[in-house]
Amino acid sequence: MDVGILLSFLLFLGFFAGVGLASMRVKQDTTDDYLVAGRGMHPALAALSAVSTWNSGYMFIGFIGFIYLMGYSAIWIGLISTVGQLVAWAWLYKFIQKEGNERGLRSLSSLVSEKAGAPEAKLAAVLSVFFLSIYAAAQLTAGGKALFVMLGWPELVGILIGFVLVVAYCYAGGIRASIWTDAAQSCVMIVGSVILCWVALGDVGGFSGMHSELESQSATLVNFLPTDISLGISLYLLAFFLGGLGVAGQPQVVSRVMTLKSDEDRKQAMIWFFVWQTPFIALMFIVGLASRVLFTDGDFDAELGLPALAMDTLPALGVGMILASIFAATMSTADSQVLACTAAITDDIKPEWREDHKTTKIVTLYVAAAATLISVGGLYVPGGDSVFALVVLAVYGLGGIFVPLLIVRWTGYKPDTVHSIVMMISAFTGVIVWTFLGLGEDVFPSVPGVGSAFIAHFIMCAVREESASNPFGRFEISQERRRQFATVGVIGLCFVGVAEAAYAIYEPELDSDEYQFRGVDDYIVLYNTESLNFGAEVVYLDDGDIYEVTYTWDNPEKLAGYIPMEVVVIASAEETNEETNPQGPVDQANCAIDPGNDVLDDITITTSHHSDTSSLTGSGFVIHGVDFTNSSYFFWAGMTDGWLRPADNDDYDVQLNITNKSDVEIYEKLYPTGDYTGEYEFTIRVDAQTGDGACPRTDPGEEVEFEIVIFALKDFQIIPRSVFLES
Repeated sequence: MDVGILLSFLLFLGFFAGVGLASMRVKQDTTDDYLVAGRGMHPALAALSAVSTWNSGYMFIGFIGFIYLMGYSAIWIGLISTVGQLVAWAWLYKFIQKEGNERGLRSLSSLVSEKAGAPEAKLAAVLSVFFLSIYAAAQLTAGGKALFVMLGWPELVGILIGFVLVVAYCYAGGIRASIWTDAAQSCVMIVGSVILCWVALGDVGGFSGMHSELESQSATLVNFLPTDISLGISLYLLAFFLGGLGVAGQPQVVSRVMTLKSDEDRKQAMIWFFVWQTPFIALMFIVGLASRVLFTDGDFDAELGLPALAMDTLPALGVGMILASIFAATMSTADSQVLACTAAITDDIKPEWREDHKTTKIVTLYVAAAATLISVGGLYVPGGDSVFALVVLAVYGLGGIFVPLLIVRWTGYKPDTVHSIVMMISAFTGVIVWTFLGLGEDVFPSVPGVGSAFIAHFIMCAVREESASNPFGRFEISQERRRQFATVGVIGLCFVGVAEAAYAIYEPELDSDEYQFRGVDDYIVLYNTESLNFGAEVVYLDDGDIYEVTYTWDNPEKLAGYIPMEVVVIASAEETNEETNPQGPVDQANCAIDPGNDVLDDITITTSHHSDTSSLTGSGFVIHGVDFTNSSYFFWAGMTDGWLRPADNDDYDVQLNITNKSDVEIYEKLYPTGDYTGEYEFTIRVDAQTGDGACPRTDPGEEVEFEIVIFALKDFQIIPRSVFLES
């Protein structure tokens, strides 16, 4: 650990923490001040905080990883989602702020009902807490990843530190502490990002050098069209727009809007938001591409691009500044999400706690602890520590639940409890089912989430007596307006058709060589196996005796065309000469009643090859030797994350189905490391075991059957599972 980086990190983190704690000087000990800062926040501060809260761990960790994997085509998520966010700020936020100020609301879930504590508000609050806890866990994970790569601290340590800071921010000044800290770290981070991009571009040879290096890795990285979009380019882009529009369904961002006093403040905040966020997107895009050029190791975690790039290009002071900014951003965002959960619980689930400031803070502590547990649990689930995956699930889940209801209520339509609940459950189900079916890899779940909610809305308007028949509220749809809608629909379908046709024509093609650069994915591994058995013997060993055997591999061509995996000894022994041994009348009586059972003897194999020595003991059977391909890890990966079975293809013996692994990592596991030729020394030892019981038994030793075996493989292929299934 670099002491300079640590000191710089502590310096800047102390500055950010000091800014947050300074909010204690102006706070008021009321729940309203704790959750919405008394609705008197300056537009610039609210906007900078909204940028940080909306992006933070996603922008600095998850978005970088997405760019690293996708290349130029990742630009669409930045452009299209920004358009969606602009619509949300100009339209839905105006409605949210007006309703919030008029009704004194402090949580987004309160907006979906006419009164606090209504069943639909309670359900909205429960779903908010569910998704925001996942979202907060993603922020803690992002902070843990940043500390891991820059200071070498375990991710678990970073997560727990984050928990302490989140609670400290909340208790110090509530949302005001979070907003102040966000604004401070945003200013520092944009300066640091500009410096980082400048240095990184110099290291990769400028934009032209970066382009050439990316193209040499894969032509798809420098193509603005994404590859392998099975559900169509239109849905792919629509998902990004709805994801951007979904900013209006994010309670932790909406809470910033609720801190503003007037509509004029909202307009100023909107300008500040986009003036500040747009450069961030451009800078992070460059960082992601530069990371792809500089870090090509197959084991590299794409989401560590920003901190790894800072470590590689900046001095200790700059590294500490970047690390502290990332960490402070993720923690203050997690704090915002925890506070949003608190507002949902105290205002909607348990409205009787609404003005109980002490209870509100206790709720905050429990929510922070729950988010921490989710983050820690994700470390032990394959793919569970992916910041991008966690954020996508949370953002699109919240967007699907709230945005359709907000739009419906904006039209003046007043859905009753059942109507609102069905829309929310439909959206929630759409997002979860879509995600678990794995379709989110092609189209983000914002489409099924929002789509399911609106379908439910239109169906209930058509068939349910209690629901008003006009789904557009105060907007009456005349025949002329229907014709206009039909015309717009036809134009839209034509546009979709042209887009799909253009994509079909110009879609980048992948060839087999480029599959090596896919990174972490699900793979099918096919290969043939071979084993050479020799040196089979049967020897008798007394209890405690050792038998030595040597084997010299002096012909590297002995397995020409095969990849040696292991050289092992396989030894086994049956229990054949264990006997009862009574020493007197009592023993004889005990042996007559229960002579006991034979017990297999322990066999220990010790292997020495060059300077490596290791041992393994088994009862009656043991296999042990030298592993050159990390095959124990390789087979663990196959049998834990997938399954090992005979190949479907007649040309291969074995098929491994491996999930969430890097293809380069698999490739490296399949090739031998070290010198597998030379002398192998094996020793076999027998330790006799006798059965327990009242009858004494003796076992002088045993016959051991053993042989030396070389395991090898050949003709292997690593194929992305999606490609394999298509073929």
